[in-house]
Amino acid sequence: MASTNNNKKLVPEAMDSLDRFKYEVASEVGVNLKNGYNGDISAKDAGKIGGNMVKKMIQQAENSMIGR
Repeated sequence: MASTNNNKKLVPEAMDSLDRFKYEVASEVGVNLKNGYNGDISAKDAGKIGGNMVKKMIQQAENSMIGR
């Protein structure tokens, strides 16, 4: 069975910004990402990056809700 990627980009124009954000967060948590393929990083490191990205996006959304 072939795997398919069903993840649709809700705002395709934001992809470049999200990519830059990913590299910024990776640097902050001490994970060295290289340009291109990064499938060789550990699940733990990938989780650090993704988790911190979500945490920062939630914080930004909360701040915008209270007018900061």
